[in-house]
Amino acid sequence: MRTLFHLFIVVNGLGVVSVSAQSALSSASPASASAASTKPTRPIPKISDPASLVIPFIGTTNGGHVFPGKSTYADVLLIVVQCATLPHGMIKAGMDTDSPGNHAGYDGDPTFNVTGFSQLHDSGTGGAVPLSNFKLFPFLQCSTFEKCPTSMANRKILRKVLPNGLPDDFASPGYFSTNLSNSIRVELTATRRTALHRYTFPAGTANPHLLVDITNDGQKSSTNPVMTLDPDTARVEGGASFSASFGPGRYNAFTCVDFKAEGFTLGKPTEYGVWLSNFPVRGSTNLLQTYYGEQLSSSSSLIFYMVHTSQSNQKITNAGFVSEMGALFTFNPSPSNGPTSILARVGVSFISSAQACANAQEEIPDFDFDKVHAANRAQWNDLLGRVQVDTTGVDLETTQLFYSSLYRTHISPADYTGENPKWNSTEPYFDSLYCNWDTYRTLYPLMSLHDPVTFSRIVRGMIDIQKHEGWLPECRGATAQHFIQGGTNADPILGEFFVKFNKQAAALNVSPTDLYNALLADAEIQSSNWNLQGRQANLWKQLGYIPQDMFDAGGANTKQVSRTLEHAFNDFAISQVAKALGKTADEQKYLKRAGNFANVWNPNITVPDSPGVLGMMQPRFADGTFNFTDPRHCSIHDPAKATCFLNAANRDGFYEVASCLLNETYPSSCVTQYVPQDTAKLIQLQGGVESFITRLDFIFNQSYFDSTDEPSQQMPFMYHYANRPGLSTQRSRQVIAQFFNTSTNGLPGNDGMPTLRYLLITYLTRPLIDSGAMGSYAAFYLAGMYPLPATQQILLSSSYFPQISFFNPLFNTTTTIVSHGFTGNPSDGTGGNVFVKSVAVNGKPYKSNCYLDWDVFVSGSLVELTLSNDITLGCGSGKNALPPSISTGGYN
Repeated sequence: MRTLFHLFIVVNGLGVVSVSAQSALSSASPASASAASTKPTRPIPKISDPASLVIPFIGTTNGGHVFPGKSTYADVLLIVVQCATLPHGMIKAGMDTDSPGNHAGYDGDPTFNVTGFSQLHDSGTGGAVPLSNFKLFPFLQCSTFEKCPTSMANRKILRKVLPNGLPDDFASPGYFSTNLSNSIRVELTATRRTALHRYTFPAGTANPHLLVDITNDGQKSSTNPVMTLDPDTARVEGGASFSASFGPGRYNAFTCVDFKAEGFTLGKPTEYGVWLSNFPVRGSTNLLQTYYGEQLSSSSSLIFYMVHTSQSNQKITNAGFVSEMGALFTFNPSPSNGPTSILARVGVSFISSAQACANAQEEIPDFDFDKVHAANRAQWNDLLGRVQVDTTGVDLETTQLFYSSLYRTHISPADYTGENPKWNSTEPYFDSLYCNWDTYRTLYPLMSLHDPVTFSRIVRGMIDIQKHEGWLPECRGATAQHFIQGGTNADPILGEFFVKFNKQAAALNVSPTDLYNALLADAEIQSSNWNLQGRQANLWKQLGYIPQDMFDAGGANTKQVSRTLEHAFNDFAISQVAKALGKTADEQKYLKRAGNFANVWNPNITVPDSPGVLGMMQPRFADGTFNFTDPRHCSIHDPAKATCFLNAANRDGFYEVASCLLNETYPSSCVTQYVPQDTAKLIQLQGGVESFITRLDFIFNQSYFDSTDEPSQQMPFMYHYANRPGLSTQRSRQVIAQFFNTSTNGLPGNDGMPTLRYLLITYLTRPLIDSGAMGSYAAFYLAGMYPLPATQQILLSSSYFPQISFFNPLFNTTTTIVSHGFTGNPSDGTGGNVFVKSVAVNGKPYKSNCYLDWDVFVSGSLVELTLSNDITLGCGSGKNALPPSISTGGYN
């Protein structure tokens, strides 16, 4: 197929990429494909406002317990999605509360106090509480300017509570609002690098006050604060140094805040000053001016201290001060004596406060809140609307779940282009890569289907990082390197892009040479600190696995089995790029290394009390002998309660997975199942098809499967490789049914969560901890597919919708999947017409019932599934019916 592209990429004033493409395709257009089919698609109404189907507050009522330390589902879910942000926006403006350990500030429990409205959050990260920088806070009244309670501990306020017991909050893509208990209404929206707040004070407010907090981030980690305020314009410029949340580094961040009234001229502030801890200093304009103690009389002079000297810091400490600093203003109220609305435009930069001011002026020059909000929503509708579903026979909550999951896929990574303080570059720069280990499996393959231009810009940014830092980024936040979780998992991300878009790389400004060189750096060059980037490459190349007894100053001596399995898949991704580039020798070299997973397979290990499950991945010493690890470790059945995370106590060789699960579900030896590049070989190691199926059944039936961790995502679809796709469909639908139960009983042990809306959090707990990984996972499951990253294949099942279509703006094509015989979605995941009997593409029988090749989506095809209630149906009878594996020659 020959494709000619005329591609136009524009970065508009909101900092969001828009695309138009003209393509000449030799294959059939969607219209002609439909005409060629004997069963043409039925016209369905277009969902023109998919943003209205997104529910950021899913799970905030009738709470249930998720895991220790969190009291409600809302506590977990809403660490991410209530922020006002653009797709992949740097700004994620949201409300912060005093809920402990809350990574994105918000908590749906109205008993927690509001502590401010900050501009930066990460999408569901682990580690320490990230970002939450530059909070604003309104005061209805203070007895005097000096008595305003400015410290975060003292300025708390509750929200209004509705009759149903919920806080009076509202959120939709690009917008957030709340009503505080003192009747101040707060609204937030955003452009890429600038937040716009609207504070509406109730009628009769005599002295509306607004506070700007320069130093309080989520960790209270700031040092070296700087700030000035302009007494005439009330502009605040400032910044500080802050700690990274999941690594050893620090970052600098800066802000620029301007105020304007809505409906009248705000004028100069009537009072202004710097505050330090809980002490505002009226008339001061910078942080070099503050005081301690009490004024002896109204005529006494203020005592000024230099904040940056050790002597003054000691005096401040003695006076009860802490490292909290900012600005406080009093403004005139509306002359109409009605409500007073004051807008706060908050620019942010990682370079300087001057850059923050420039960002704000460029993106929001006129302070028009409704205009910014409307433009933001339009961006979300354009993106979400590229995926259309037929809702006939589908309950509303399933549709809401799908678009809410799709929405979460596009919160991170964050587009920091123009905000990289480490080097000058004209290339895009994306941050909040947290972490690639979480996201490579599903997030980027979903972007391939409907947002390839943004995907290409992320790839360009990763390549630029490698050029300057030596290796591709693995885990990154707020411009700082974070700890690696498993392998060098930018490799399959770049592999995913290049395998699918190598013919369009030049039009997307992606250099194949630079991309391949970046991959080779990961594969071949030992990193001096592979805790943060790169691999323990020398041992990997020497032994073909990471041994447990070879200590290296370059990183922690942990996760050896997990790293071995990850590196094997990483090298498989590199082999596929080499193949696309015609580098045959390299392709074979890295295909061979992709088989190194077998080097940590111990055929003699069983799960206690389950002797029929024979063979596990196990830690191995450099001399080739195995180091026995109980395969139950780090699983729900672990008698030792072992830890398999990023800490020195992790001595099992696994990361967030159990060996018995073969697929890295729980942290332990259950990782034995994670070989997506060669599942056929894995089946052979496990004793054949029936033993493989028995093992999968054991994992599910004994509750080893954990939907909340990424390596387990593929597991329900692994029955495809055993020619039992019906079992894959059943298991994947049981996952949805178990974690999204629409019954009134909800989940056992979870206090009877009453509807699917409240159960969404169970499934999307990790997504919010894992930067959209689980959101994309849920979206794929509901679409009836599961991706194989860095390949040309997508595993196929039945969708939860009778028709679903994906528009790809790069190809200017739409691929539509129609399910004939669709009779709805069984509540328990089993029974009914949900099993694929046959597949036709553009009216012709397809080679497999178990997967689709990428060219189906490139050309904009009509895919027709005929559904049945027969769970025993297979993948088909042709030689290419089973999904590909290395050992079967499937990728040749």
